[in-house]
Amino acid sequence: MPGEGPGLRTGATCEVLSRLGTARRRLRADDVREALDRLYDAAAALAALFMVGLLAMVLLSVIGRQFHLYVAGTDAYAGYLMAGAGFLALAHTLKRGEHIRVTLLLSALQGSARRALELWALFAASLLALLFAFYACKLSWQSYAFHDISTGNDATPLWIPQLAMAIGTAILAIAFIDEFVLELRGKRRTVQSDEMLHNE
Repeated sequence: MPGEGPGLRTGATCEVLSRLGTARRRLRADDVREALDRLYDAAAALAALFMVGLLAMVLLSVIGRQFHLYVAGTDAYAGYLMAGAGFLALAHTLKRGEHIRVTLLLSALQGSARRALELWALFAASLLALLFAFYACKLSWQSYAFHDISTGNDATPLWIPQLAMAIGTAILAIAFIDEFVLELRGKRRTVQSDEMLHNE
């Protein structure tokens, strides 16, 4: 426009670029948040499928006994599916605030002291979850490398059921790190409804 100096145009351009950069950062953060939530939901859905498989194994075993038919491996596979469902549901359960927490000390604190304790607890939990995930993945890999099989009559390669444990613990570690970062940024949502039912 006539009358506008170079300095004014440069300032307007910088402001537009700054707004674009902020919008991109927000979009990127929203994309990461959505991807993480989908990961937790997918793990929970897989855990639910494992529970359905567990029910099918139990029903197959019961029906087999009624008709004097023996289906090999039903008990072992029921155990594998139950363990897999438990591990795969860990992260989703954590994000919904359904894990049992001992909050006796935490409830006695307020303000910065409470937040500091929350950060310390989440940091320690993240480290422990990472160690758990590392050794679970290592165990699964070693079972694959050494061709370990079940000692039961199903003779299943052990790395297959152990893979669910490795994936579940890895997602749990991601969830704990997610919670730690959210608490650090002051954006962590705490579950208030029915909280006392899950605390000791």
